[in-house]
Amino acid sequence: MSASSALPAHPATTALLLIDVQQSFKHRPYWSEADLPAYLAATAALLAGCMARGVPIVRIFHTDGPRSADNPFALESGLVRPLDGLLPFDAALTVEKHRHSALVGTGLAVWLHQQGIRRLMVAGIRTEQCCETTARHASDEGWTVDFVTEATLTFDMRTPAGQPLTAAQIRERTATVLAGRFATLVGVDEALSRAA
Repeated sequence: MSASSALPAHPATTALLLIDVQQSFKHRPYWSEADLPAYLAATAALLAGCMARGVPIVRIFHTDGPRSADNPFALESGLVRPLDGLLPFDAALTVEKHRHSALVGTGLAVWLHQQGIRRLMVAGIRTEQCCETTARHASDEGWTVDFVTEATLTFDMRTPAGQPLTAAQIRERTATVLAGRFATLVGVDEALSRAA
């Protein structure tokens, strides 16, 4: 865990968790660029809005599996770095996680409490895995969670029965199970408005 920039003189009570937006995913067989342009545009708007408002941005990277160059989620691969095309930003904090929730084993929860953060915006990759899991965990721990669905990215899957499940269907399913229980579903503009 490392801080890479100072927070504003009057700290915000909202932070953005940008989860796993890393080059590693481009080396997975399920990777698709079909939704990538819209995702990058939404994420750029969210990042720019946070920077303009002094909202701290936490960069979260996922690492796991064998520590070898052929594992894209190992540091040794050189791929645990920002996804190409992501708007550059100075992170208030950068953490590496090894589980689906960004709050497990990272020290992130302690840092958020120390900064007086009460609301979390969740964005990143993948919608139904690390983003959803972090949102549920954060809600259960007492944070108000704004889930910025358009600034999350996922990929087509198959159900256990072998039926196709599109990325759009997965985003809809995640939205359905989070809304009114674990998070408020927001677009970029609303997320930034609520942060202010």
